[in-house]
Amino acid sequence: MNPIQAARAAGQQVWLDNLSRSLIQSGELARHIESGVAGVTTNPAIFHKAIAEGQDYRPALDAMNGENLSAEARYERLVIEDVQRACDVIRPVFDASNGDAGYVSLEVSPALADDEAGTVAAARRLRAAVARDNLLVKIPATAAGVRAIETLTGEGVSINVTLMFSLDHVDAVAGAYQRGLDTLATARGDLSRVRSVASVFLSRWDSLIDKQLEELGTPEALALRGKAGVALARQAYQRYLARFHGAGFAALAAKGARPQSMLWASTGTKNAAYSDLMYVEPLIGPETVNTLPDATLAAFADHGKVTPGSITADVDAAAAHIAALAALGLDMNVLGERLQADGLAQFAVAFGKLLELTA
Repeated sequence: MNPIQAARAAGQQVWLDNLSRSLIQSGELARHIESGVAGVTTNPAIFHKAIAEGQDYRPALDAMNGENLSAEARYERLVIEDVQRACDVIRPVFDASNGDAGYVSLEVSPALADDEAGTVAAARRLRAAVARDNLLVKIPATAAGVRAIETLTGEGVSINVTLMFSLDHVDAVAGAYQRGLDTLATARGDLSRVRSVASVFLSRWDSLIDKQLEELGTPEALALRGKAGVALARQAYQRYLARFHGAGFAALAAKGARPQSMLWASTGTKNAAYSDLMYVEPLIGPETVNTLPDATLAAFADHGKVTPGSITADVDAAAAHIAALAALGLDMNVLGERLQADGLAQFAVAFGKLLELTA
């Protein structure tokens, strides 16, 4: 087995954090899937890069010139076609796994991050437009987003929750998912058809924390560098186990409900001094997903080492690390709100540039 397949054997799905028309048309996406890739994630920055750097979208954009469409409507038409085709390419994985794997994610507009009703309406619309069982609608874990996630889960919508940065986010999102399933169960809906992943962003943590530790400059502070992202993921997985493999979820599980899988996002290493797989090799575990950008996926396929259950290693040390950061005044729940706001701002900028391309 290659490392991607070995991770799958250990219970973890590896997803590709990229999509473009050329990736589909060239057969590269199909080759990734043959190698073991079990899902695809997208975001505004990914689609901006795809449309800006190639000519694959020009014929479709030119064909829309005679129609009275907004820039956002033109963008959606382009990416919905890409997502539909990607869903079809990976559909055999979905079918073979009985709906556990084989998904493609499409994000609602970043402009809706604080708009609960707008998020619900956009998610319904995108789901209907893509019309594929293996679509995950991507919604940020803002306060409004969490409320929308509860509503949509209650309607049977499968969701990829994005921009999670703290254990507070993990708890809020898992609670919304569980309450939504309760609503769906009351309505006698089919809980087994609902799939959800909760995306915890990792590399941005070490970029932020390392800088603050270096500013403190003490030996104790400097010794804590480069460990925040992995520590957070290991703590998040413990929260997942307690909730979804505990008594509180048992009744829903008996009705066919699936746990909301933890997904490790932002897994490309930002600091060249660190391992290129620092957010991959230590975070292998059952019922998890790791979504990798192209370079990290290539590195993992080339020299990745898979240790089954590495996500549960040094759990006490992970908790101690987060406590040590807090003792220095670095509260990861407080800083998580800052990182989420920064992430939303970055996606909004990318989305704005994207609409300039499709105007």
